[in-house]
Amino acid sequence: MKVTVEPDLCEANALCVAAAPEVFDLVDDDVVNILLPEPPAEIEPAVVEAVIACPKQALRLLMD
Repeated sequence: MKVTVEPDLCEANALCVAAAPEVFDLVDDDVVNILLPEPPAEIEPAVVEAVIACPKQALRLLMD
């Protein structure tokens, strides 16, 4: 699995950070930074939750 963000859509609501803080972080310009673009299998459920929670649908999952 790979996760990406569309910066133009991101409003920095931080719901993804709350769901998977080891994968997502907010940077100074209020856009989500992806810390682990290819998260390990054990945290994939949290990443899926984060993508679903994004109110602007700025996050994408690419499956292997």
